[in-house]
Amino acid sequence: MAAAPGNNLARAQLLIMEPPAKVGAKPGATIKRVRFQFNPNKLALTKSTEWRRKPSRMAPDAALPEFVGSGPRSLSLEVFLDATDKHDGSVEKKIEDLMVACVPTPKSLASKKPASPWVRFEWGTARTTSFNGVLSSFSVDYSLFDVDGKPLRATCSLGIEEASVDTPGQNPTSGSENTRRTHRVIAGDSLPQLAWHEYGDATAWRIIAEANEIDDPMILAPGTELLVPAFDDGQDGV
Repeated sequence: MAAAPGNNLARAQLLIMEPPAKVGAKPGATIKRVRFQFNPNKLALTKSTEWRRKPSRMAPDAALPEFVGSGPRSLSLEVFLDATDKHDGSVEKKIEDLMVACVPTPKSLASKKPASPWVRFEWGTARTTSFNGVLSSFSVDYSLFDVDGKPLRATCSLGIEEASVDTPGQNPTSGSENTRRTHRVIAGDSLPQLAWHEYGDATAWRIIAEANEIDDPMILAPGTELLVPAFDDGQDGV
């Protein structure tokens, strides 16, 4: 029997995984594999770099920028859902499957370390758009309803931000995980933001706060140099 047309078409899917058990570890077991009915017709990939300039009152031109670091990849895509054919299942069920990635997993709640799942968008052999990350945004537009108000068509917009598995606080020249780093505050910085960047856990900001005797994690003076302990140095206080 001849293969039906489209049987060899690579189907896009979203892999939803348990968050890492500890900082620097890889994602845990797969919670759900959400296969898309229709492949996206457009993907938007962005990656940023961060630069810092120190204003010079005497220089006629702008000061040379200082490279601070490379930002994560961000992927945005739209997923079309259609349940006008009864064999395609429920639109709301598919949306609920995707929304699993927006809330803490039962396993992380049981360990008293709430964290939402990590995700990975997979589509055939694509590499630049396939990376471990977290769902940073999720929205749904319903466009068709049954006579009883049940949604029959919807478009889901997903935003995925790359999550690194590099061991935070590690000095590449020494290989020691207990190396302490420093961070110079720039406008807009906060301790939860810094903790997420360094440890992969925004709730670990207390480690940095205690090391620098900071009371308010949201108010940091630009230019201040903060001590960033290795994660193991402050785990007992989290």
